Amino acid sequence: MLPSRDEIAAAVTAGTAAVSHGGEAETRCPLKQTLPEPTRDAIGLFPSIARNYERWAAILSMGQDAYWRREMVARLPAPRGGAVLDIAAGTGLITRELQRRGHQVVALDLNPEMLAGAIASRASAVQGVGQTLPFADGSFEGATFGYLLRYVPDPLETLREVARVVRPGGVVGMVEFGRPRGIAGPLWVLYTRLVLPASGLIAGLGWTRVGRFLGPNIDAFHRRHPEAALVTMWEAAGFEAVRVARRSLGGGLLMWGRRR
Repeated sequence: MLPSRDEIAAAVTAGTAAVSHGGEAETRCPLKQTLPEPTRDAIGLFPSIARNYERWAAILSMGQDAYWRREMVARLPAPRGGAVLDIAAGTGLITRELQRRGHQVVALDLNPEMLAGAIASRASAVQGVGQTLPFADGSFEGATFGYLLRYVPDPLETLREVARVVRPGGVVGMVEFGRPRGIAGPLWVLYTRLVLPASGLIAGLGWTRVGRFLGPNIDAFHRRHPEAALVTMWEAAGFEAVRVARRSLGGGLLMWGRRR
């Protein structure tokens, strides 16, 4: 069962700036903690593109982003009607996929501008950060996150925090950019270093900043955390039966695991 209105409101801690229950904003307070640099990147990049994020994310990924999100949710064996936490929910693309499959969803994101989309879909929405989730142990039967681990200072500790709020036996799914290999590798570099930054000429200045940031950021993340190391990290965080799927010539990386 989804945490109640009072439980969600009580979860608003020093690390949480806003809460909405079922689409109605209830509480606002400032984020008080000093955010680490990777998280500050997210604050700086996304508010300016929130208004047209879904449209240009679809265009610039050539439709692949939506496909990855749908597959991740479709292969997440959470019980229908169960409470699922969608971390780094953004505008609610994964949140809405979960809702369509009958789950009760709490959407959490750092940026209130991005969360407006999740609130519009009548999801309960909390502003906060993935590394300090404002919920009690075992609050959810499942959790999802998209493009989260590149924006936290310690991915292992963040995964442990995700595991903390999921009940034993609960399931977790992830969507992230991969790093294409082989012949697709040079094409990836060309696309991320030239095409994405140039997108701002049409999509707006905010997308120029995002385009310049994404390619180097994704490459650096996968140099530090290659696929095998990510699986080990999930296991160390408290997950078992960890599965990986590479999609779109390696440009998409999906993962699932079960809370021990």
